[in-house]
Amino acid sequence: MSWSLISADDVAAQAWKNGGGQTRELLAWPHLTDWVLRISVADIEKDGPFSSFEGIERWFAVLQGEGVQLGDLPLRAGQGLYQFDGALAPACRLLGGLTRDFNLMHRRSRGQMQVLPATQDLSPKAGQAQWVGLFSAEGGHLVHGGRAMALKPLSLAWCENPVAQLCHFEGQGAAWWMVWSESSTGA
Repeated sequence: MSWSLISADDVAAQAWKNGGGQTRELLAWPHLTDWVLRISVADIEKDGPFSSFEGIERWFAVLQGEGVQLGDLPLRAGQGLYQFDGALAPACRLLGGLTRDFNLMHRRSRGQMQVLPATQDLSPKAGQAQWVGLFSAEGGHLVHGGRAMALKPLSLAWCENPVAQLCHFEGQGAAWWMVWSESSTGA
């Protein structure tokens, strides 16, 4: 498998229209303007509603900071991913200052998305998964096919049309495998 790699440190921050924070977009795949997957790291600087994204499934996790109250649910670093309908646009209230967060958005009408903790190995099935990714909050090593790739903190590694070969993550902190397929067969 041939992997691409990007770190939030390599991406310029884009301010939100509502002035509530900024985003570092790691990936809009397969096209910037017609994406199926959008993965980013965001800094939330003040309270306000999330944007509404009709037809989008979202995953959100607090990576750094005291956390947020998303709707009526408090979310803090280390709690893992929260999945919700992007059309809901929940209110977001900071629980103690700036947070840094992971965001994954998937256009439901375009395929199936599976998100798994990277504490377990991943074995994509050849010809079934069209895209595989790994996000790591604190960095580590992606081991695949006897080779290791170093990931800096807040990094995303991804591969299109993966072959059937074991993928393993060695690192600390929050990390997730993401597997996208055009059908429901997935990883």
